[in-house]
Amino acid sequence: MEIVLLLKSIFGLVIVLALLIFLLFLPSNRKKKETVAKKKASIPTTKNLKKTDLEYIRSIIKKKTTTTKELKDALDLAIKHHGKVHEKLGLRAHPDFDIYRDILFTLCRHPNTNKDIVIAFERELGRLNPEYKEEINESITKGLNSRRV
Repeated sequence: MEIVLLLKSIFGLVIVLALLIFLLFLPSNRKKKETVAKKKASIPTTKNLKKTDLEYIRSIIKKKTTTTKELKDALDLAIKHHGKVHEKLGLRAHPDFDIYRDILFTLCRHPNTNKDIVIAFERELGRLNPEYKEEINESITKGLNSRRV
């Protein structure tokens, strides 16, 4: 009698386990819809580029999902509102230039960038800050060299 009960218990547990495995691999459309909705809400568009502070512009450039057009718009806003960097401190660059160095490095590594965007941003930044041309070129060189070939 105990063997029959033991076999029934094992058979019941196997059925419960099979049901749980089936539910685990059952595709759920609800989760996919939620993640798609979150992604759409988090991706900035040109309409959302009303903010002009430099940290917001940097966050747009750092997002790997930012499109080429959004990159160009963000860089245009950066040049328009934050293009001029403080004067050099002797031979050293001003500490605020580290933000631009990071933008240049990130821009060169971004998957949706192209040569026209990089060159246009480099030229405008160099035109507005002629004393920083060497540092700008170094940042672009480091960014391009760090890309995976």
